[in-house]
Amino acid sequence: MDSVEPSPDDDLKGRLHIMESKLRRIRDQRNSHNESARRAADSRNSINEQSKALRAEIEEKMTEQKEVRSTAKIHQARRDEIQKHVRQILSRKKGRRDGGPSKSVVIQLSETIGEIERLENQVMTDGTLSLEKENRLIKKLRSLISRRDQLIPEVEKHQIISIDINDMDESIKKLRAEADNEHQLMIDANKLGDEIWDQIKPMLEERDFLRGEADRMHATFVSEREKADEVHSSMKEMLSKVNEIRDELKIQREERDQLVIDHNEMVRMKLKTPDEDDDLADFLSNQLLEQGSLSFGGTTHSDPQSTKKTHSKKKNARRLGTSRGKR
Repeated sequence: MDSVEPSPDDDLKGRLHIMESKLRRIRDQRNSHNESARRAADSRNSINEQSKALRAEIEEKMTEQKEVRSTAKIHQARRDEIQKHVRQILSRKKGRRDGGPSKSVVIQLSETIGEIERLENQVMTDGTLSLEKENRLIKKLRSLISRRDQLIPEVEKHQIISIDINDMDESIKKLRAEADNEHQLMIDANKLGDEIWDQIKPMLEERDFLRGEADRMHATFVSEREKADEVHSSMKEMLSKVNEIRDELKIQREERDQLVIDHNEMVRMKLKTPDEDDDLADFLSNQLLEQGSLSFGGTTHSDPQSTKKTHSKKKNARRLGTSRGKR
């Protein structure tokens, strides 16, 4: 048997099939990179949300620790101030007087109150005072009262207990007890601050870990997107070639279809009978309208006389034939 000759577009179809298969693989590869990028972006966003919540919690803990540390410093300042008062009282007890501004506010307040009480008692009980001296004492008393009013808020601000200069031992005892209390409050506050810091440290480590994971996921996202873009560029080039082959095959198919249509039309025209020929029918119709008669196969017009002669001959012939039959 003779081998079937390959179609002229078989080569194009083969190339198209190979390129379409390769195009599908490239498209799947691009989609795979895009899917990996999407998963990485989702992971990155989820980690960032966790990190955001964790940072808010860390900030809250840091604020709490800062407040505790500030409280500890306040207790420390009070302790130091009270201890300063104790040292000044001890110095006073031993006969050493501290001067002016270096005195603690507590001692200054105590001395001022004591002087006020002394002057008030003198003005009220001493009947030998002259009017001029009494006026001087009253003026000094007013100055001391003003000084007392200035010192009281300062002492209350630091929550320092007042002392009695006349009973130094009891005052020292009170101040030392208060200093010990402030010292213990400072220790407790610092201990609480350390406990809060112990809670913060693992949170900071987790924050750094999440930050690193978010950066890693973002790098993966960028890398996968770049790969997808690169594959997409290759796919666009191949798709352009595939479309060129498809267009060429389409043109060839349309040319073949047109050849078949032209061939069928030629055959149909050759097999058409006169009664099916529209052109011939139109020609005859026009001739009939123009000349009033049609001629087929070389025939001529006939008149009534010739028609009658023809009919007479046919009748005579039939008669002769009949007479011969009777004989």
